[in-house]
Amino acid sequence: SRTALIGYDDSPLLQTALFAEASASSDTGKTLTLYGHQGSRSPLVNWGAYELGLDGLKMGDLAQNPHLFGKIPCLTDDSSEDEPVVVFESGAILEYLQGNYGNNKREGPPLTKSQRAAITSWIVWANASLDPICFIETPQGKVYDTGLKYGHPLLDRLDEILKGQKFLVGNDTFSLADVAVASYLLYVPQFFPDVDLQKWPNMARYMMDCAKRDAYGKAFGAKVQGYLLDFL
Repeated sequence: SRTALIGYDDSPLLQTALFAEASASSDTGKTLTLYGHQGSRSPLVNWGAYELGLDGLKMGDLAQNPHLFGKIPCLTDDSSEDEPVVVFESGAILEYLQGNYGNNKREGPPLTKSQRAAITSWIVWANASLDPICFIETPQGKVYDTGLKYGHPLLDRLDEILKGQKFLVGNDTFSLADVAVASYLLYVPQFFPDVDLQKWPNMARYMMDCAKRDAYGKAFGAKVQGYLLDFL
């Protein structure tokens, strides 16, 4: 949960996001329920669902959130013939959606084995390596700064990778790898509007390409999307 961002809950963008669209049930006929709110990482799950051609997720009652630690986001899927599925942590939820609904209505040809492996790798990288760069926290877990103000060799390498391709898993193949990575990058200017991205022109271009997608605006809200497009 990006609950550490609560320290910035006076942000006009965050207040706007709190009223962004909460979508209805999936068009697969199977019930996917997301427990979360717009001030957390939950919208990136919605974004991933939209990109996979799902009509969104049923938003669950937080009082009934089944997350073992009471955090958000958390996803349940009651379509299993054996028992209901519970998935928590945003990266794990994206990976679950990719593995179980990845060929639903995604644009383009089916993903190859290599591409699926790359998506998994980038989702894990976003949570394990990129998140701590984007959000510097106190020992109590409250965000107070971003590493994008100071530079980082991993960001330099990411910028180099994006110099030769539009998206992470291929030049024209948008995937949940991009949802995972771009979500964190795009959170940064919302909470740290003084951040300067000029040292990473390819990464900034990538952020723009991701932020202008229809599914991003649907998940995060038109005002957040508009702000980011102006910023970038």
